[in-house]
Formats: sequence, structure tokens, C-alpha cells
Amino acid sequence: MEINLTSKNFESVVMGSEIPVLIDFWAEWCGPCMMLSPIVAEIAEENDELLVCKVNVDEEQELAVAFGIESIPALFVIKDGKIVNQTVGYHSKEDILALVGEN
Repeated sequence: MEINLTSKNFESVVMGSEIPVLIDFWAEWCGPCMMLSPIVAEIAEENDELLVCKVNVDEEQELAVAFGIESIPALFVIKDGKIVNQTVGYHSKEDILALVGEN
């Protein structure tokens, strides 16, 4: 399951998570974001040990600024409240899983 992340629920969802969190920063007008979306959804469905969140940068500009988002799609991996990995652009499912597992 993917969680729609907002500035209101960020603290409780991400900082309170006992498992790693994958955050996908995206927008509806972004072609690569739309290509990446089904891959992120598949990862969310298949991994119980990973919390997958999505942030629409047009709706959640505060979070986008807080993470220094300049290009999308942008993926961040957070463990124990700290960013442990990040990447920008379209990536394969294998690359994303490696990104999560590299830390």
C-alpha cells in the first residue's frame, strides 16, 4: 500500500516508522513520474518490510522544499529518521530495490 504523504502526516508516518521508508516525489505532469508510478506501486504491494509513500510536489510544496527537490521523480530512502539514500529520475524496479537495500 502507498501512503499519500503530506506535511501534516510526515512526522507520524515517516519519523515514527520502525521499518525503512521509500518516498516518491512526483507530479501529474511529469512523464518519467508516470512511468515510475506503477513500479513504485508494485514495490509497495510486494514488500511488507518497506513503507512506501508518495508526495505530489504540486500539492505539498513545503515537503518538496524541505527535501530540496529540484528534479522529479525523486526517490528518498529513510531509516530511523535519517535519509540514507536518494536518486533522481526513472529507475528500474531492480535499481530501486537496490537503492533500498544498499543502506
